[in-house]
Amino acid sequence: MRALITGGAGFVGSHLADALLAGGHHVQVLDNLSTGAIANIEHLKGHPNFGYRIDSIFNESLLAELVDGCDVVYHLAAAVGVKKIVEEPVQTIETNVHGTEVVLKLANKKKKLVVIASTSEVYGKSTEVPFREDADLVTGPTTKHRWAYASSKAIDEFLALAYWKERGLPVIVVRLFNTVGPRQTGQYGMVIPTFVRQALAGQPITVFGDGTQTRSFTSVADVVRALVALVGEPRAVGEVFNIGNPREISIEDLAHRVKARVGSKSSVVKVPYDEAYEAGFEDMSRRVPAIDKIRAWIGWEPTIDLDEILASVVEYWRSR
Repeated sequence: MRALITGGAGFVGSHLADALLAGGHHVQVLDNLSTGAIANIEHLKGHPNFGYRIDSIFNESLLAELVDGCDVVYHLAAAVGVKKIVEEPVQTIETNVHGTEVVLKLANKKKKLVVIASTSEVYGKSTEVPFREDADLVTGPTTKHRWAYASSKAIDEFLALAYWKERGLPVIVVRLFNTVGPRQTGQYGMVIPTFVRQALAGQPITVFGDGTQTRSFTSVADVVRALVALVGEPRAVGEVFNIGNPREISIEDLAHRVKARVGSKSSVVKVPYDEAYEAGFEDMSRRVPAIDKIRAWIGWEPTIDLDEILASVVEYWRSR
């Protein structure tokens, strides 16, 4: 298989490239390094089946060339992280919506399979937990920039599924739930690498909000395994799948677990949302996936627990 990974120098994309190459496939990466890093793919540069371009998905002539030369496009390029979304809503919306539009348009010319990486954020403020793929999506008002990311990714899903329904472009939509592992930075608000770096440095571990909000964390290795397997299942075309770990933990408990694992003397400090992000910031109290569908379709479920995830992240940051 010849795969193109947009955003392939990012956290998830680089791990996906590793897995595909290990499986004997050919991989091309396209990344503008806005949130990715050359360091993530440095070890792949000498691989005979690997190539990369540092450029934007908005370079349509280059993207068209790369799409023509592949069998599947993993579209992972996106604006990510709550901090970036709140501070740069225009770039978030334009990158996510227009970027996906360009990828789908070019893939449609030769009907190349496209995997659209969406997010658990699309469920918004829904209280119907665990979240199921066919559930209603409940976001906040347009005056709250917090919801720009969720809404832009929902538009990506609508557009991808419209291409499948109207034009026969094979697409698969995946909703990722808090993917974690080595190479992920806390630069844009990702909580586990932020907590780990703070604990290692002996700095206060900053819990935003009251800490009672819960999240479900999934190892990037488990996520990549699902991404590869779904492409091999013809029935997955035109479908939406949650990829996540149903086991949840409160953010305050997570902070204390990180502190204990690192052996840190850091204090755990709570920071109000208004102070951490912006006035009137809204968050969701729980974000838990139902994974019945993906388990039934490809037999996938997470195999790596939170303690193993934390161990890998701590080791990664200690090595740096």
